[in-house]
Amino acid sequence: MRAELPSSKQLFRSTILAAVSALVLLVTVVLPAEYGIDPTGIGRVLRMTEMGDIKQQLAAEAAADAAATTAAPPQATPGAAATTAVQPAAPAQVAPVPQVAWRDEMPFTLTPGEGTEIKLKMAEGAKAQYAWIVEGGAVNFDTHGDAPGKSISYEKGRGVASDEGVLEAAFTGNHGWYWRNRGQANVKVVLRTSGDYTDIKRMK
Repeated sequence: MRAELPSSKQLFRSTILAAVSALVLLVTVVLPAEYGIDPTGIGRVLRMTEMGDIKQQLAAEAAADAAATTAAPPQATPGAAATTAVQPAAPAQVAPVPQVAWRDEMPFTLTPGEGTEIKLKMAEGAKAQYAWIVEGGAVNFDTHGDAPGKSISYEKGRGVASDEGVLEAAFTGNHGWYWRNRGQANVKVVLRTSGDYTDIKRMK
């Protein structure tokens, strides 16, 4: 006996349910994990928004590197002194610091193309002294912070071998660094920190 075919009403109901399910997945999973967009807050709870933020950082870096590669080199002006590439201006939150007794030291190795992130858990207005150095090359970095519904980028750099200063938390949350090795060989990065934070953690 031929199986009973679903009615038009049943098909319509199934279509609506499928569309609603797809919309829910888009908002709670795809947008946070791929683009760092989290309108519901569920993505941050499930740690997917962080994944999307990192993907967007990597995409921005790749685009910047591609643009730098294709751009024509600047023409030197006769008689003028040679100049170096312009580095991003340091923000007000980051300033040189004297020698300190470091509280934590975190060494790690990055293979070509690999990136990693270390975050400090800080209260608003708290300050942490830091210094990091790259052995065997240079890295791209992004000093930033995040909390539910908040994010900030303090400083970015490309092809940098070391950095130090004071990181002041703009709000209560996680604040720290993302590094990526764009070179052709392994590099070792050593991060040293001290100051007003309750926890330090390598995210990846």
